[in-house]
Parts: sequence; structure tokens; C-alpha cells
Amino acid sequence: MKGTYCLIIHLKSRQNIKIGCLGEINFEDGYYVYVGSALNSLKSRLERHLKNDKKLFWHVDYLLNNPNAKVVDVVFAVSGDKWECPLASNISKLGHEIKNFGCSDCKCPSHLFYFPDLELSKKICLESFEKLGLQPKDLEDLEKI
Repeated sequence: MKGTYCLIIHLKSRQNIKIGCLGEINFEDGYYVYVGSALNSLKSRLERHLKNDKKLFWHVDYLLNNPNAKVVDVVFAVSGDKWECPLASNISKLGHEIKNFGCSDCKCPSHLFYFPDLELSKKICLESFEKLGLQPKDLEDLEKI
């Protein structure tokens, strides 16, 4: 099953984290929304992001490898089309973008956005999926796909 997703990541404290070839990035404490897509197996991709022990490959892997970072929710939509960039564009209007993060294969300025609280970050994700005409699901729905 294919789809597009948002990982909602809580970072407990301010951190300087080395993110692959991007180098050191200063992250504030708070919530981050990472936008991605899986054009092969959405469930496997999301399960990989939720695991602690994995090879560091994508920018988000480096962030999630930090002991103070944790995925606290996932919002996703099943679709054969790639909605990653339009979704990131919608979220960027309300979140603070982390420049060049997660977008090395497209022309977007970022696929990671900072929000001060969980409620706002989830609300923005849900609304952004709905604006694109997609039916958002959350972490509880992961086992059903």
C-alpha cells in the first residue's frame, strides 16, 4: 500500500544534532512534523521510523536517533499518488521550516517543520491532508493497513 505521512516528533530539550551531510542543526525543544511518502510499503516505512534500532539513512533517522527525540503520533493517507511536496507546502505556511531537511530529492525548501505544541502540530497535519482531499488516519489506524 502506498501513501504519504507526517511523523510528529517530540524533542524534549534544545539540541545541536548532526544530520548527515547537512551537518549540525540547532533544534529547539518542542514538536516537529516530518513529511514523507512511501511508494512501496507505507506500513513498513512507518514501522521502520518507529523502531529504535535502524541504519541511519534519511535525515529524519538522524533526528530520531537522538535519545531526546520520539515519534509521538503519525498522520497518514493511503494514496497511489505522491502528495509529499504539496503536503509539505501546506504545512510550511504555519510551521517554522528547518532548511533543506528531508528534501534532497525535490525542490522544496524543507520537509521538517517546528511547532511549539502537540495539539497545533496534529491539527495542522490533519487540516493539510484534508485540504488536498485526502482522508487522514493516525497511529491507531496503522494496524488496519
